[in-house]
Amino acid sequence: MSAVPFPGVLPVDRAGFRRRLALTATALASGLAAVVSLVCFVVLTVALALLPVVAGGVALLGLVPLAARLTGLHRRLTGRLLQADLTASYDRAREADPVRRLGRWARDNTRWRDFSYLAFDGTGGLVMSGIVVVLAGAPFFYLTAPLTLGDPIWWWLLPVAGLAAGLWWLLTPILLRARFTAGAAVLGWSPVAALEQEVSRVAASRAETVDSAAAELRRIERDLHDGVQARIASLGMNLGLAEVLMREDPAAAEELVTEARRATTSVLEDLRTVVRGMHPPVLADRGLDGAVQALALDVAVPVTVATALPGRAPAPVESAVYFAVAEALANVVKHSGATRAWVQLAHRDGVLTALVGDDGQGGADPGRGTGLAGITRRLGAFDGTLQLVSPAGGPTTLRMEVPCALSSSRTPPSSGTA
Repeated sequence: MSAVPFPGVLPVDRAGFRRRLALTATALASGLAAVVSLVCFVVLTVALALLPVVAGGVALLGLVPLAARLTGLHRRLTGRLLQADLTASYDRAREADPVRRLGRWARDNTRWRDFSYLAFDGTGGLVMSGIVVVLAGAPFFYLTAPLTLGDPIWWWLLPVAGLAAGLWWLLTPILLRARFTAGAAVLGWSPVAALEQEVSRVAASRAETVDSAAAELRRIERDLHDGVQARIASLGMNLGLAEVLMREDPAAAEELVTEARRATTSVLEDLRTVVRGMHPPVLADRGLDGAVQALALDVAVPVTVATALPGRAPAPVESAVYFAVAEALANVVKHSGATRAWVQLAHRDGVLTALVGDDGQGGADPGRGTGLAGITRRLGAFDGTLQLVSPAGGPTTLRMEVPCALSSSRTPPSSGTA
């Protein structure tokens, strides 16, 4: 992470005039917010100075939560601009006694970070935002001053308008990047910390993937041992008995052979079931959209499928998304009480999206059961994400996103299929 990205809102390259206007609007909004931060910081400082007096403690009981809410707004804004996770980790323990509550707050490093951020935002942050706003307004002032003020000296100062415009163009991205990066650092975020967090997340995802793969192998082994292998062993015993009875009781031997022939059909079906659990043939033949359409036909509730995939995703991604959709539809049937469901598949900006929804009772909770956790682990192996929206009364929507590239044609991608 060599530089802090500001995609769309805070570009670090020399964008265009409209981008600079957007940056100036951001600077103006953050400057106004910085004034509020300055006021809150001053009031908090006075309350801390008056802490030995009862009034100071009473003021802090109201001001500290207010500062947390104000800083929370800044965390969300800065997090969006930096594409970083700035979630606060407050000490959530509840204390009924006001004195103990103040003591717990005093030991909470996150609240001291809030206090430090208010100090930075109301001073350095305000100055950096103010410089951008002043540089943006200076050209208009120097261009209109000769006409509005009437003093001839303003005609000689017209070149300052061009200088201010040039400085505004050059310094605006730099100042705002510095402003929000410094603010994020005060709040406890840094590019190095973000990289370490990403490495930890990838390591955890890899460990979960390894565990999931091991569990899947054990399931396949169990299915083969308890199902197919037992049926084949029984088939071999019947054929052996038929061989013994061939001369003594041909009719009984013929009956055993006929039973064995019928058993082979059942064994083949068991094998196909195991194979489908590993990689469905329809997924290899028709791709993700065709496989999901086939899957929807076997669901107990009506399912509408809408797809917009111009190509094929890598085979492992197709398999992960397919089984995630299958698990989501199974949850619809088991728990939602829905009368209909829908699946939407799309690929945009390098992200494969699968949306599964239903008109059921809602109230789905990821903490109950293992289905959603399994989907999260399955998608996490490919840096995928899972978002659940399930208000009481419904509808429920499950949004799964996996970053990947599609092949240019409808043929299977070069990664191959199982």
